[in-house]
Amino acid sequence: MGKPSVKMAMSSSSHIYTPLLLLLLLACSCKASSEHAVDPTCPPAQTSAVWATAETSSCSAPQCQPSAPHIPVPVFPYDVDPLQFALNLEYTEAEFFLHAAYGVGLDQIAPNLTLGGPPPVGAMKANLDEVTWRVVAEFGLQEVGHLRAIQRTVGGFPRPKIDLSAKNFARVMDAAFGYKLNPPFDPYVNSLNFLMASYVIPYLGINGYTGTNPIIDGYDSKKLLAGLLGTEAGQDAVFRALLFERQRETVPPYKGITVAEFTDRISATRNQLGKCGVKDEGLTVPPELGAEGKICTNVLSADKDSLSYPRTPAQLLRILYLTGDEHVPGGFFPEGANGKIAREFLGKPFAAGDN
Repeated sequence: MGKPSVKMAMSSSSHIYTPLLLLLLLACSCKASSEHAVDPTCPPAQTSAVWATAETSSCSAPQCQPSAPHIPVPVFPYDVDPLQFALNLEYTEAEFFLHAAYGVGLDQIAPNLTLGGPPPVGAMKANLDEVTWRVVAEFGLQEVGHLRAIQRTVGGFPRPKIDLSAKNFARVMDAAFGYKLNPPFDPYVNSLNFLMASYVIPYLGINGYTGTNPIIDGYDSKKLLAGLLGTEAGQDAVFRALLFERQRETVPPYKGITVAEFTDRISATRNQLGKCGVKDEGLTVPPELGAEGKICTNVLSADKDSLSYPRTPAQLLRILYLTGDEHVPGGFFPEGANGKIAREFLGKPFAAGDN
């Protein structure tokens, strides 16, 4: 069955039709197109129990308000840079998922959120089955909300140049196996490849938010981070669960290489590039690394207490650059990531309008 698609020509600088386009994209998953029948899983608003509660209840009622914060400061100055740094990964995920699902990215869906940064390199529509398309489409639209929430709370910076080309993902997989796969790995060719490529990026968001939590203090900052971490962890869990169902499958056309081995190799490579021990695990592990040291199933990657692993911005950049050095750009950010933290590692000045 084919996937819904959006084909709309518009200038990346035009904001006028953005709300309309976003509505059309949202409608793709629930309305008929030339390729799709009406989706019975999308209930009309009048029949949705959740929608009915939204219509009859109010979040502004006194009993719905949170407790007063112990520290009555929304955002401390030192909260800003660590939270803005997360935009690098959020931009990357948004462009990867949106292009894969819809064939268009932020320049068409939410151009105001790019803040003038250059378009991604090599991102394209993927050949996805129905279930994978729905997951990726939803996650792509969620990333739009993440970008908006971060920029609203702590401000932002222009989208950096992001390399999402098949060639770059092939480099990632070649590095994981220590030799060139033949044919080169292509994340856009089918659903399984796209799921494995998605294993590469979102997990790093969990690491980053877990590492950022102890160093921020504002109540709005904490609220933002908790919301982002919850959703990012959910996204990663979905990708890992979908892959776990297929862990023993051989990945065509790579004879003898299973899904589980791909994830193990990718995780090992991220550990090596990050240079700070094991903070990454594949879908199966020796029992000693599993939950309570008693199981080899590893649907969720976590430490000996089953807590998420943290990573610092420097560790994340070493991985994302594929260089093992936060001072040497490459990989997903050929000209370096953006924001004050990333630019300081590169010895380059940063201002809100820089890239």
